Amino acid sequence: MATSVDFIEYVCDQINGYSNWSIRYRKMFGEYMVYANDKPVLLVCDDTVFVKILPATEALLPNADKGFPYDGAKEHFVLDIEDRDLSCKVVEALEAITPVPQKKKRKVNI
Repeated sequence: MATSVDFIEYVCDQINGYSNWSIRYRKMFGEYMVYANDKPVLLVCDDTVFVKILPATEALLPNADKGFPYDGAKEHFVLDIEDRDLSCKVVEALEAITPVPQKKKRKVNI
């Protein structure tokens, strides 16, 4: 079951406006990645919001459920997106420590 556009827009609405973040989402591999200031912060698969397990998120989500967003993925926290305050705190923590991904240079074959 793929994530619906309505759900991904709801996720973005929940965290939008909390700070001066630029929130956007991008479809990837049939599911979605949510970005704050061009930094990947949330993974949304099958209408479920996943967060990387990091020291910053462990402190905020000590009792959160865990799950696997897709086959072969590492275990992630499952974020209760209904809890807007907690969701925004998690995104704030992740945005602070996540670097902007660097564009990969294409190899030129000669």
